[in-house]
Amino acid sequence: MTRIIAGFAGSLTLATPGSGTRPTSDRVREAIFSALDARDVIAGARVLDLYAGSGALGLEAASRGAAQVTLVDRVAAAANVCRKNAAVVLGRAPKNSELRVVVSGQAAQAFLDSTLDEWDLVFLDPPYDLDEAELAQSLESLSRRLAADAVVLVERSSRSPEPAWPSGIELDRRKDYGDTTLWWARSV
Repeated sequence: MTRIIAGFAGSLTLATPGSGTRPTSDRVREAIFSALDARDVIAGARVLDLYAGSGALGLEAASRGAAQVTLVDRVAAAANVCRKNAAVVLGRAPKNSELRVVVSGQAAQAFLDSTLDEWDLVFLDPPYDLDEAELAQSLESLSRRLAADAVVLVERSSRSPEPAWPSGIELDRRKDYGDTTLWWARSV
């Protein structure tokens, strides 16, 4: 079961696409958002959730005060679940909220090649079997779309090598949670 942890949609259960996705565990999401809250990154942020799956990471940011969230997943079932979850979260938003949630069914690279938006906070939680070269290409394209001092969080298997950071993105720290590794980076 995947749920929103805190904010206006706290405790809301989210639908999941089922097979082919690997939702970020509640424990790891709690750690991520505790660190983001401590850095005061979320309020008013423009958030991109690539390889969104259920959209849990982006929608958690929405619940905690992000201004705009874009969920991207090329798998049709996942994009449909993201739309459903986004509608439920938006339905819980305060009446005066200007929160925007957009869902794209494009592949991550196609989305990055076509967008002109700029991001303050980016989650990349690709399938663990995603080729490292494909991840490097996404990070390279993403580096041109980051606001000053943006936070980039990459979730990978602890057996995966460190991502190839392009010019413009610098590693901040690495944190392991069992089989999951979080790579924290910033735009420079």
